[in-house]
Amino acid sequence: MTYVSCYYHAFSGKQKAETAANRICKVLAVNQENEQLMEDYEKLATDLLEWIRRTIPWLENRMPENTMQTMQQKLEDFRDYRRLHKPPKVQEKCQLEINFNTLQTKLRLSNRPAFMPSEGKMVSDINNAWGSLEGAEKGYEEWLLNEIRRLERLDHLAEKFRQKAAIHEAWTDGKEEMLQKHDYETASLSEIKALLKKHEAFESDLAAHQDRVEQIAAIAQELNELDYYDSPSVNARCQRICDQWDALGALTQKRSEALQRTEKLLETIDQLYLEFAKRAAPFNNWMEGAMEDLQDTFIVHTIEEIQGLSTAHEQFKATLPEADKERQAILGIHNEIAKIVQTYHVNMAGSNPYTTINPQEVNAKWDKVRQLVPQRDQALIEEHARQQNNERLRRQFANQANVIGPWIQTKMEEIGRISIEMHGTLEDQLTHLRQYEKSIVNYKPKIDQLEGDHQLIQEALIFDNKHTNYTMEHIRVGWEQLLTTIARTINEIENQILTRDAKGISQEQLNEYRASFNHFDRDHSGALGAEEFKACLISLGFDIANDAQGENEFSRIMSIVDPNRMGVVTFQAFIDFMSRETADTDTADQVIASFKVLAGDKNYILADELLRELPPDQAEYCMARMAPYTGPDGVPGALDYMSFSTALYGESDL
Repeated sequence: MTYVSCYYHAFSGKQKAETAANRICKVLAVNQENEQLMEDYEKLATDLLEWIRRTIPWLENRMPENTMQTMQQKLEDFRDYRRLHKPPKVQEKCQLEINFNTLQTKLRLSNRPAFMPSEGKMVSDINNAWGSLEGAEKGYEEWLLNEIRRLERLDHLAEKFRQKAAIHEAWTDGKEEMLQKHDYETASLSEIKALLKKHEAFESDLAAHQDRVEQIAAIAQELNELDYYDSPSVNARCQRICDQWDALGALTQKRSEALQRTEKLLETIDQLYLEFAKRAAPFNNWMEGAMEDLQDTFIVHTIEEIQGLSTAHEQFKATLPEADKERQAILGIHNEIAKIVQTYHVNMAGSNPYTTINPQEVNAKWDKVRQLVPQRDQALIEEHARQQNNERLRRQFANQANVIGPWIQTKMEEIGRISIEMHGTLEDQLTHLRQYEKSIVNYKPKIDQLEGDHQLIQEALIFDNKHTNYTMEHIRVGWEQLLTTIARTINEIENQILTRDAKGISQEQLNEYRASFNHFDRDHSGALGAEEFKACLISLGFDIANDAQGENEFSRIMSIVDPNRMGVVTFQAFIDFMSRETADTDTADQVIASFKVLAGDKNYILADELLRELPPDQAEYCMARMAPYTGPDGVPGALDYMSFSTALYGESDL
């Protein structure tokens, strides 16, 4: 127990020592930390106050600048200060206050006395300095903006001054030289009046520019009052403008007086110029019109037209003596003007302001008119001879055309009458028509002669002929129609003879058909319309009732007589139809019955039977065209005579 007690006391003392040491270390550490915080505060406060002391003088420097560019740079530097330099210092000030409060709290918790910063470095001192900084900063910003506005105003005024001065100087450029010109000394009265009007307009313009000069002077005065840095040059320029303005006023008055004196001097001469112009212009126009008429190319087509031109030309020549008197009077006015100018020594460099016509031009045109008169005489004589020749060609053509045209018309009517009338047999009519054809062909030389005359008319460029209603085109068309009609009529008679002979139609039947056809051919056109044809059929005994069945029957007949659907029926088609309807002709059924007899009553026929019963060439014709028989009762080599027979009459597709 004694040993244990000794060990206990020994270890207990050592533990107390360690506890004491720990406490001391802790106290020292707190003091060291507080001292470090105090040092940091002092350093931060010192740096921040030093920065404030350096910055405030920069913000309080309000020295004005002369140019907007320099002030803009200062404003940009201030913005950099607000954007880049001040924000870190705001953070430092905030951190300083945080450190100060933290330090005071730690001292209070460790039972230490409160921290007292060095003199002038209290938080309140820093806040006061910071307030001074912000006050200087606000004042500096206001000053910057005001100064920029002032410079902007000055720049605006200066630019306005320069613009107005430049405009005024551009307007006055050359004005002094213009006002000092002596152009009125050689001007005409109209030019003097124009110069006076122009000068009056200039005086009005000069008065209007008075406001600009006053504005320029007012702007210069305002720039002086605002202490513009370049005021000397502005004042010098303004003075030059004012001096020039006074000089322009004096020159304007002087030129106005000179123009008015010259105007009075020229008014007398102007009256003579005006009289010359009033008489010379109509006379000049008359001469130009006369020359134009005398040289005008004329196009006439008749003797009457050229005679009218000749009469008008003779009337014109009768006016020439009176025109020459007017010319002499006009030249007398010009001579009077020249005498006045010489007497009063007037400097007349210009010409007559009222006209461009001069005496030389009047005489030249008068001489030209006198030269053109005999030329016009000759042209009219030549044209008169040409028109006489043209008239001869017209009469020559008309004399022949007036004979040939009616002759063609007469022949056309005679041919139509022969084809319609029923005098004699068809052979007699054919003989008569061929005689007509021969007489028509023999008439061709007269047509050729007319063609020659027509060619002469065309070469002479004759476009009308009052002596005849016939043109060459009418004659040609009539001649071609005549030849075509006679040929067609002969062909129709020949076809009627063939039809008559083939069908066994008697001349009496043919005459009957022609009589019926002609009766219903109301317009004598040589063809029947559908309704005319129907009436003709009814008159011949055909049963064509006015109902559906009758219409179908008539449509069938029309398809036969008018296969091309032209809407008319010719006499040849009419004869073909009537002969087919009335004649005893073979039919397909009759041919089939005949073949059936040859075939021994069979439905087919053999080649041997054809060769035995028919001539060789006809038997070969049938064998080459008969199709093989396909019926059930057929034998090898059997031929179909039924389809062959129907094909002969167009009743099969073979």
